Amino acid sequence: MAGGRRGRVLVIEDEADLRVLMSDLLQEEGYAVESARDGVEGLRLIDQRMPDLILLDIKMPVMDGRMFVELLMARYPDRAPIVVVTAVESAPRRAAETGAEGWVGKPFDIDRLVKTVERHLRRPAPPG
Repeated sequence: MAGGRRGRVLVIEDEADLRVLMSDLLQEEGYAVESARDGVEGLRLIDQRMPDLILLDIKMPVMDGRMFVELLMARYPDRAPIVVVTAVESAPRRAAETGAEGWVGKPFDIDRLVKTVERHLRRPAPPG
């Protein structure tokens, strides 16, 4: 994970093209980005280091977004904010049900994605 002057974002998305697109866009904006293809891989990355923000798809194989959030909250009560990225019509309700702080609908507008990340990003603590 290079860069990261604006914070660390974990993208959890099973669609490879979308995962790469979100990662690339956020890296261009100055964020350090890691990505995972499902909740299991996402939890493994979080076990190594908590990001400042999590972008989470809800419908994924292996471990979906709801199960991911349940396990994340059980392991890490002081977790990073979560923004749900979903194609379901009831995105705001789905985000609230999972305990997410925000949501972005698919297909997403690039500016909306970046602004949502900026709004919900947990700022890293100052050094020292």
